[in-house]
Amino acid sequence: MAARAYWQGQLRLALVSIPVEIYPATRSGAAISFHQIHEPSGKRIRYEKVAPGVGPVDREEIVKGYEVSRGNYVLLDDEEIESVRIESRKTLELVQFVGSDEIDVLYYEKPYFVVPADDLAEDAYIVLREALRKTRTVGLGQLSVRGREQFVSLKPCGRGLILEVLRYADEVQRAHNWFRDIPARDADPELLDLAASLIEKKTAKFAPDKFHDRYVDALHALIEKKIKAKGERIIEDPDADEAPHGGNVIDLMAALKQSLGHDDEDADEGRPRKRASPPRRKRA
Repeated sequence: MAARAYWQGQLRLALVSIPVEIYPATRSGAAISFHQIHEPSGKRIRYEKVAPGVGPVDREEIVKGYEVSRGNYVLLDDEEIESVRIESRKTLELVQFVGSDEIDVLYYEKPYFVVPADDLAEDAYIVLREALRKTRTVGLGQLSVRGREQFVSLKPCGRGLILEVLRYADEVQRAHNWFRDIPARDADPELLDLAASLIEKKTAKFAPDKFHDRYVDALHALIEKKIKAKGERIIEDPDADEAPHGGNVIDLMAALKQSLGHDDEDADEGRPRKRASPPRRKRA
């Protein structure tokens, strides 16, 4: 089954319009969801809509409410809410361009692939892609989808273009509020060199397939064991390789050196430690 486009329309730069289609660049991971079950009967728990002091209510009697003060609501029906929805436009206009490194990582929310809608759109598409790459800029605009406007950016990615949904300014907290109490002093030069060496030692090409959710894997394994055990209770042992919890005070220099394999006794991997010689007896 062909993927369904998230949005179809015209990508416009001044008087140039490019027919494009936008597709999600991500998908849901292998998360495991659970239902609540009534154990004696094995039936799934269902929930009713209940009003305090009234009891269960019909779905037709439910409206949306915005709380203006504690316990006081402005009630809105679906027709009133629908009346202020933004008309879905089929044009994404790039209204501004900024340096590719100017957008803080906190603003990025979700990526999408942008592809030419047909062969006739490819030339203009390629020109826009290469112009963004040459100027090292990112295009900004607002995309109208399902009655709402999304703040978006557009940037080149390989042979194509990536659209990123961005958070609006009022959705992003200022980092200063969280980091202001952290000292601004410089790091110790020797410790900094050791840390940099450790980073260089562990630097490699980005390979996301090497990382996976170990908790989800463990849940899958537990469920398989539970099925084979025909419902008997199974408690997994804690990870034997878990690092022991030590004190709060650590020798940072020693830890960095040990991480780099600088211990005098264990510099060569696999070399056994030297045993301490027994003390010599004094001659009478």
